[in-house]
Amino acid sequence: MKNQDKYKKHSDLVWSIANLLRGPYRPPQYRKVMIPLTVLRRLDCVLEETKADVIKLHAQLSANEKHDVETIEKTINHKFGLAFHNTSKFTFSNLLDDHDKLATNLKAYISGFSTRARSILEKFKFEEEIERLDEANRLYEIIKEFKDVDLHPERISNVAMGYIFEDLVRRFNEQANEEAGDHFTPREVVKLMVKLLFTGEEHIYTKGKVIKIYDPTCGTGGILSESENAIKEENEQANVELFGQEYNPESYAICGSDLMIKGEDVNNIVFGDTLGTGKAKEGFTDGDGHPTEQFHYMAANPPFGVEWKPEKDYVTKEHNEFGFNGRFGPGLPRINDGALLFLLHMISKMQRPPEHYTLPAPGGVKDGQGSRIAIIFNGSPMFTGDAGGGESNIRRWIIENDMLEAVVGLPDQLFYNTGIYTYIWIVTNRKSAKRQGKVQLINATDFAWKMKKSLGDKRKKLGEGDSPEHPGEPNHIDAITQIYAAFTDNEQRTLKTIITNVDSPKDKKRDQDQTIYVSKIFNNQDFGYFKITVERPLRLNFTINEERINRFTETGYFQDLAVSKKRKDQAKVAAEEQEGKQLQNSILHVLKSLKPQFAGGELVKDRAEFEPTLKAAFKKAGIKFDSPLKKALLADGALGEKDPTAMPCLDAKGSPEPDADLRDTENVPFPGGILTNGKRDEDNALIDLPLPLDFESKKNKGKVDKSELLERVQAHCEAYLEKEVLPYRDDAWIDHSKIKVGYEIPFNRHFYQYQPPRDLSEIESDIKGLESEILELLKEVI
Repeated sequence: MKNQDKYKKHSDLVWSIANLLRGPYRPPQYRKVMIPLTVLRRLDCVLEETKADVIKLHAQLSANEKHDVETIEKTINHKFGLAFHNTSKFTFSNLLDDHDKLATNLKAYISGFSTRARSILEKFKFEEEIERLDEANRLYEIIKEFKDVDLHPERISNVAMGYIFEDLVRRFNEQANEEAGDHFTPREVVKLMVKLLFTGEEHIYTKGKVIKIYDPTCGTGGILSESENAIKEENEQANVELFGQEYNPESYAICGSDLMIKGEDVNNIVFGDTLGTGKAKEGFTDGDGHPTEQFHYMAANPPFGVEWKPEKDYVTKEHNEFGFNGRFGPGLPRINDGALLFLLHMISKMQRPPEHYTLPAPGGVKDGQGSRIAIIFNGSPMFTGDAGGGESNIRRWIIENDMLEAVVGLPDQLFYNTGIYTYIWIVTNRKSAKRQGKVQLINATDFAWKMKKSLGDKRKKLGEGDSPEHPGEPNHIDAITQIYAAFTDNEQRTLKTIITNVDSPKDKKRDQDQTIYVSKIFNNQDFGYFKITVERPLRLNFTINEERINRFTETGYFQDLAVSKKRKDQAKVAAEEQEGKQLQNSILHVLKSLKPQFAGGELVKDRAEFEPTLKAAFKKAGIKFDSPLKKALLADGALGEKDPTAMPCLDAKGSPEPDADLRDTENVPFPGGILTNGKRDEDNALIDLPLPLDFESKKNKGKVDKSELLERVQAHCEAYLEKEVLPYRDDAWIDHSKIKVGYEIPFNRHFYQYQPPRDLSEIESDIKGLESEILELLKEVI
């Protein structure tokens, strides 16, 4: 039996007290009362034996005007071996002595806590609930019930209290799933994250080893708690230090309270925006709350698809000014989804990488322990963003530095506030030898168990194994972890072995012998591509007639001739405009004089042949045939017109000019990468990573040197053009100066399995059945 199950009766007791709130509160609101009171009762029990002595010492120290509040609190905590204390005269035992002043006394009791504890408790905004409870005549009954809940540390250890509190938070949050979904990750998803994070990490169970775990979007602390539990169930002597940051006040209060009631350092949980707004907040600039820390393990579930406008100025400034010396060196994603920024932040908090990794280390130092990260994303971070854009560059930096270890695709409808598919990324700067240069994609979308009762958008869960709490469930968590650990390419399983009670749409039973690919192994290079610009020549025919002359008169060049560039001297303005109009008339006179040569509708299909005719006519008329005039006359939409049968227009060097309307782009897989037909190009060796190409920033925008990259890949791109484009467009060429590098993870494409269409006779039978049903319904109506 797991430790959590031993103490479930205690959380059941608190859960039952919540029934007293029925009426003034709706069930989703119960947590606003029950969670703060659970914390207060635990703190009350912890401080019970030292309470009188603390009050006495506090009075003595306060009488000495030399001591400030901070010094007094530190002295008291040190004297009694406490992380916090309470100096009010009240406890849960005597609060009920004065029924009429219960609300006032309870507020005084909360105000009596030491500064750090009080700052956490205040985030609950529980004083508002005290007033509400008092007005509804529920406060006395609730406090009376809590007074008899024994949470004394001699009966319930810190570890056990952590399990109880975690269970209560989960149950109340599930009840309030629509409100709390942004700050609460389903328990079984957290368990899977933690298992993946610690797989192959046997050293964490070494006694006395310090293990730092961090969640930059810690919410109520579920991921941190589960990580600690997973380690301490195997090694109670482990020295686990938990760190986190949260910007939602209630969630921060819950997480901080969890640490308090377990006797851990509450200073490790920071209130604020992890990405940062730059505003002053509680003694520091809002941003990274642990600027000098690195961590062994990190896990997070950042918000999906949330704009980062509030943080834009602060984050952009850090990116522009500090580059790779800051958190956001590779680039910035689009403003409508900041999820990848949290991953970049976490990577910046990694311990120094081992010597053989190319990842830049703090201060340039390597040969460290390295770190591992598990983070939950929706599908967007895998493929949004064009080559050379922020998202693509972030993926490029992570993959080229060999940090992406695995991506696990989860079933849909797992989360309380969204039904979309989600993915766990495992990122590390210390891959095992067999994983170096590789990425494992795991398709766990069929590892789903349909719930009896939906919770918001959550209709499915990962099976946690058959138990009294989860009767009949398969153990999907262990199965997915085993797939990850096995690291097998093209591993397949049948639905029968996966064990799922989720049917296909329209409740049709699925073939249990159907084979599903659950694991594929790729080279890092398989996710990269070159975005090349394919040009085709501009082809124009030319003639001079009234229609094309009129088109020329509508061009900006022609109309601007009669517009003065002078501003103040009206006489000069008028003179310049008159001069321009005379030039307009002279140009039109020349063009109209050439009309007879094309009276029969003749078309000249070579610009090099047509241009001398114009040049000679303007020279004869004494009008300078300069570059702006020539360009305006010979343009498409003036005397020229697009014609695929015409000769290519050539520039001064004799090279074809590109037609912007025919310009196209192609994504060329890296040499040796996966081609569109799913087969590897074995003729080309894998290109070495990282590529010899700088990441573009504000400082080098438009100035990135591509010469070394082109030396390596130009022939490869030309070979692609010859094979894939020239057979269909033999006049095409590549503008190599516009080459861009892109990275994407096309998860669905790699796991797509063709399903043959249904037999026509089966479809016909269904249609006839529907027709019969419609006829029967019509008879009833008639």
